[in-house]
Amino acid sequence: MFTTAATHNKTQSEQVRCLYTVIETELSQAQIQLNITRKRVKNINFRLKPYQLSVSAPYFVSDVDIINALSKRLDWVVNHHTELLKRHQQKQQLGGHHSNTSSKNGLSPIKLWGETQNRVMSEAERLHWYRYELQSVMPELFQKWQPVVGKVANETRIKKMSTRWGSCNTKAKRIWLSVYLPAFPLPCTEYVIVHELCHLHQANHSPAFWHEVKRSMPDYKRWHDMLAGKSGIVD
Repeated sequence: MFTTAATHNKTQSEQVRCLYTVIETELSQAQIQLNITRKRVKNINFRLKPYQLSVSAPYFVSDVDIINALSKRLDWVVNHHTELLKRHQQKQQLGGHHSNTSSKNGLSPIKLWGETQNRVMSEAERLHWYRYELQSVMPELFQKWQPVVGKVANETRIKKMSTRWGSCNTKAKRIWLSVYLPAFPLPCTEYVIVHELCHLHQANHSPAFWHEVKRSMPDYKRWHDMLAGKSGIVD
């Protein structure tokens, strides 16, 4: 039995997609975010940092070659990341040992979903971790609340916002959430999602808008007030 070139290419593409899914799943389980970029470089380069793997590849290298290279390095990445985190956290503990607040070296204790964590991070590391955690819960939360509100967002994104917790482009049906939200209890993020989805009913903050919010989330005021006590910047 003979196979055509088209059939062979289709089979190869499916295998590559499956392999990439496996890679993404393993990295996600290890709390590692994958970033792949094309650059003017000669080789495929890997850079592993806490919670992030950056891969830079030449423009002339195919996606198949990049995925295969990732697959060969996957075990090393996951195992080395564990050791990297241990060393990183040891350095953080040494740096923040004498203070429970922000120190001169830029490290500070953090909260995740309202609970104080037994670790300290720099601002950049904290925002990266918050972005990862928020990305992890957003699909499920939007799936939960869109039927309740009766509106569906076309796009959902994360942004570093210092003056607001969320925003909604009603024309594009695009909703942005603040990267700082994971510092607060999860219902705060749910409230912001409900709030922005309700703007797809009412583009203002009229009584009709707040009626939609209360109808969708009767206890919204508890979480609204918790966030309202902050300026948008997490202490």
